Amino acid sequence: MLNKLLKPETRYARRMARIARWDRAIGGRLDRAHAWANMLFVDHGLFRIVYPNRDRVSDELWRSSQPSPGQIARLARSGLRTIVNLRGGREHGSWPLEREACERHDVALVDFVLRSREAPDREVVQRLESFLGEIEYPALVHCKSGADRAGLFAALYMILRRGATVAEARRQLALRFGHFRHAKTGILDAFLDAYECEGEAARLPFGEWAARIYDPEALARDFRPTLWSTLIADRLIRRE
Repeated sequence: MLNKLLKPETRYARRMARIARWDRAIGGRLDRAHAWANMLFVDHGLFRIVYPNRDRVSDELWRSSQPSPGQIARLARSGLRTIVNLRGGREHGSWPLEREACERHDVALVDFVLRSREAPDREVVQRLESFLGEIEYPALVHCKSGADRAGLFAALYMILRRGATVAEARRQLALRFGHFRHAKTGILDAFLDAYECEGEAARLPFGEWAARIYDPEALARDFRPTLWSTLIADRLIRRE
């Protein structure tokens, strides 16, 4: 909360300092203890160990919240080949611990950055179809909580790789995963709604719709989240 009161340049400098702190190999026992403490208590990993919010999307894809090293080890023993990280910035101890666990268990760790409270970037969603064809399966996709970005990725996976309709894919953005349709994160639902109306109804492939018709600026301008849902998602449970 207090961070939002700081000047933008101060917030940026602090973020860069956090990335510099964690975007490197773990140096020793004390460094490892710091990484675990940061993952569990600063990055809310304690809740994710109790409830990983993991679900099987298909025979080749799982979705979840940020996995712990132990969870990665168990999934690797079950045949996991790839982890897709949607979070982006390496600002917490979760990142070096995840990278180390993937290296130890021979699991590929790849980035595909999505945002949970912004209209999806046109170039990013256009690139997703080829990305899905490049990674090795079985795969796990995760964000922080496993609710929003993981839900959008899973929904688009269902459309692009499994031939699902928007109605079928929309189940990946559901309250049971912690997703709030009427909060700021509901812009992801609005994105799927736009494709359903402008693309699917006209029998346009997703890639063609994203390249020729999708207007992220208009989507962001027209979307209106409700106050109470936003307060619950962003302030009460502080979900990402």
